[in-house]
Amino acid sequence: MKKLIIVLLALFSLTLIYNNFKKEETVKIPDSAIRFRVLANSNSPRDQKIKEDVRDKMQEELYNLLKNAKDIKEARTLINDKITYFNDIVDEQLKNVEYSYNIDYGMHHFPEKVYKGITYDAGEYESLLVTLGEGKGDNWWCVLFPPLCLLEAEETINENEVEYKSFIKELIEKYF
Repeated sequence: MKKLIIVLLALFSLTLIYNNFKKEETVKIPDSAIRFRVLANSNSPRDQKIKEDVRDKMQEELYNLLKNAKDIKEARTLINDKITYFNDIVDEQLKNVEYSYNIDYGMHHFPEKVYKGITYDAGEYESLLVTLGEGKGDNWWCVLFPPLCLLEAEETINENEVEYKSFIKELIEKYF
């Protein structure tokens, strides 16, 4: 009987710990943010790969363009001034693809997204939108300014740098 109680307490404790890890935080992207979104033609593996290639190249270029932007006004100007250049980048990425694309900078609807345990609200957001073909496939998006996704792009550019993290420290910071 004593062993059964200990096992039940252990299971109960594990359930509590698991539920604490599952908690999701809801985040509203500030109005002073610019998003970057790429819509795939379809969900075929080929179209998703094309979306990823376009995303990677655009992210790299956007990082270089916006890394020193001081405020949203400057970021807007830099993006607007480079729309033709962005078209050249996507043209190059799609040179062996049979469908068209569209690049638009303005207000666009975004669905709700859960990323790394954080829920980002759906809504109308200022964004640079690249629609590949029919744009009926899964999309990818991130916050372009302030440069949240561009930091991820920088990490891939600086592949040789290693970052060490402490799982215990992250848990303590998250919950205490």
